[in-house]
Amino acid sequence: MAVALPRSGPGAKLVALLALLVVAALGFAALGVWQVERLAWKRALIARVDARVHAAPVAAPGPTEWTGLTRDNAEYRRVEVRGRFDASRQVLVTAVTDLGGGYWVLAPLRTREGISLLVNRGFVPPEQRKTVPPPAAGDVQVVGLLRLTEPGGGFLRSNVPAEDRWYSRDVQAIARTLGLQGHVAPYFIDAQSVDGATGGWPRPGLTVVQFPNNHLGYALTWFALAAGSLGAAVFLLRDDRRHRTAQPTSLEPDRHAH
Repeated sequence: MAVALPRSGPGAKLVALLALLVVAALGFAALGVWQVERLAWKRALIARVDARVHAAPVAAPGPTEWTGLTRDNAEYRRVEVRGRFDASRQVLVTAVTDLGGGYWVLAPLRTREGISLLVNRGFVPPEQRKTVPPPAAGDVQVVGLLRLTEPGGGFLRSNVPAEDRWYSRDVQAIARTLGLQGHVAPYFIDAQSVDGATGGWPRPGLTVVQFPNNHLGYALTWFALAAGSLGAAVFLLRDDRRHRTAQPTSLEPDRHAH
């Protein structure tokens, strides 16, 4: 007489592994959804900035607007301002452009309203470091892109104001170093055109407006990992079922038993 044995379910180790794979799949899927959301945000940002860069210039924000300026609502806004450059004060900030390595030339501009603005007059190569042509005298009009301060320094390099070594356009630190008094704007302007510029050095208009947008690739990667985790879980279940089905489910009685 055959004796039926109950089929054993998946072992504890298998259950734990399946749970881990399901949790991993959910986590990967969540990261994929987050990257899709970031993709939509990045596309909106690129469209918004592109519209600002190509818009007609507006007046540079005054003190009453400064506290409300953010990277989302102000960065790369095309602005214009009139004032006088202080030819006796400037800083050179290390830069890499399409023209190679060199420096941005930042100089203070004083407006008729008594506001000081830092203007990035443009780029100079290393050999021009000691012989930067002065800005035009008298009232000039500057048209350019509003940029918010870049505090601290550049990648792995900190600004050293005492040694006149600058790796980022830190408005507050530069203003202190130049001894600017009164109202100092919390932003600088990347000049596109400056009255009196001769077409030589410094070279304006080299701002690169480019945002990396790899979110779609990241999203597909996370979703693929989620699918792979679920696929691994399904494979383990099928493999376990195949092994359990192949096991004998009955025992023949001992033929020599009396």
